[in-house]
Amino acid sequence: MRTEIIAVGTELLLGQIANSNAQWISKELAHYGASVYFHSVVGDNFDRVVAAFDQASSRSDVVLVTGGLGPTEDDMTRDAASHLFGQKLVEDRATMEKVEGYYIKNNKTMTSNNRKQALVLENAEVLENNEGMAPGQIVEYNATTFVFLPGVPSEMKYLMAAHVFPYLIKKYHLETEIKSEMLRFIGIGESTLESELSDLISNQTNPTIAPLAGEGDVAIRVTASGTDAEGKIASMKHTILERVGEYYFGSDTITIEEAVQDLLVQGSVKLGSAESLTGGKFIERMIQLEGASAVCEGGLVAYTPAAKQSIIKVPVHVIEQYGTVSEECAASMAAQAQSLLNVDVAVSFTGVAGPSQSEDHAPGLVYIGVKIGGKAPDVHRYHFDGGRDKIRSRAVIKAYELLFHKLKLQK
Repeated sequence: MRTEIIAVGTELLLGQIANSNAQWISKELAHYGASVYFHSVVGDNFDRVVAAFDQASSRSDVVLVTGGLGPTEDDMTRDAASHLFGQKLVEDRATMEKVEGYYIKNNKTMTSNNRKQALVLENAEVLENNEGMAPGQIVEYNATTFVFLPGVPSEMKYLMAAHVFPYLIKKYHLETEIKSEMLRFIGIGESTLESELSDLISNQTNPTIAPLAGEGDVAIRVTASGTDAEGKIASMKHTILERVGEYYFGSDTITIEEAVQDLLVQGSVKLGSAESLTGGKFIERMIQLEGASAVCEGGLVAYTPAAKQSIIKVPVHVIEQYGTVSEECAASMAAQAQSLLNVDVAVSFTGVAGPSQSEDHAPGLVYIGVKIGGKAPDVHRYHFDGGRDKIRSRAVIKAYELLFHKLKLQK
C-alpha cells in the first residue's frame, strides 16, 4: 500500500504551525506495515491544491489529506477535490443538524458560511466527527483512495482511530508491522561510518539501513518488516556493531550525556567541571537529566583571568607564562576542579569563542582537559569552525564524546 500524506494550509508553509499531523499519521501507519512514500504541504491556493491531489492520484494507493475543511473562504480542500474528481458537493444532513444544534445550544447566531462544514462529495463515505464539526470523508478516484480529515490534531486522530485505520486494515489486509531502531554513534563521521558499512547498505533488502547525520553524532536507522521484524533488526545490529561498535553509545532517543551518566553510575564516580568559554553549558546538560545528583557535584565558571585565579585557583605563573588559552591552563583547571569539587572526574574548557582574537589566538581554538582519578590531566586541542554559539556547543559535545570513550575504558 503506497501511502501519501498531504497537508493543506498556508500557515504550515509560513512555519506558524508545525506539520505534526503527518508525523503522527506516519508513525501510526508503520504499526500496520503501511509504507508512506511522500509528505507534502500545499498552501491555500485552489490551483495548487488541485495539482497536488492530481499528482498524488497518479502515484499513490492511499492519499491522506489534512486541513482545509473549515468554514472560511480559504478552506478549499472540498472544492479542489470536487473539481478534480468531477463530483458535486452535497449537504450531509446529519452534519448540518449537528452544526445548527451547536449554535442553538450555545444561544449563538450561526453565520451562513458554517453551512460549508456540512458539504461532502456526493460519492463519499462520510465519517462522523465526534470531536468537531466537519466530518471526514473517504472517496475513490482513479483507483486511489482519498481520505479527507480536519487539520485540528484531536479531530484528525479521532477520525483515524475510529474510522480510517479500520477501513484501511480491512481493504488492504494490513497485518505486517514495520519496526525500526536508531543506532547512535559518536567519534566517527557520517562518511566514514557509511564506508565501513557500504556493503551492507548496497545489498540491503529487509531490513533496510540508512545513515543519518545528527548534531555531533551520527546514526544508522535499521528498519524491518514482516514476520520476526525484531529478530531481523537484532541480527543486523549485531553485524553493524561487530564493525563499528566502539563508537556506539545507545539506541533511539538516548543522548550522549545520558550515555555518559550511565557510565558514571556504573563506575560509582562523580563528575565536575571548570568552564570558561562554555560558560556552564557542559555541566548544565548533565544537571538537566533525572538522577543527575547521584553523579554530578557541580561546576565552576570563570571567564576572566582574574576569575580563573580566584575561583578555580589556577596559579598565577601558569596564566603569566602560558596564557589562559593554553594546554597548561586547561590542565590546571581540570586538576583544580577535581580537587575543589572533590570529584573523581573533572572536565575543563578554555579557548576563544570569538568573534575576535584573544591572546593572539584565532576564534575556534579550544582546549578541553579531562582528569580521571589520580591520572595526570589529559588535554585535547581543537579548532572548531562556525560562529560563537556553534563553537561553544561543539566544544560541549566533543567533551561528552571524550568522556564517553574514556569512561568506557575504565569499565
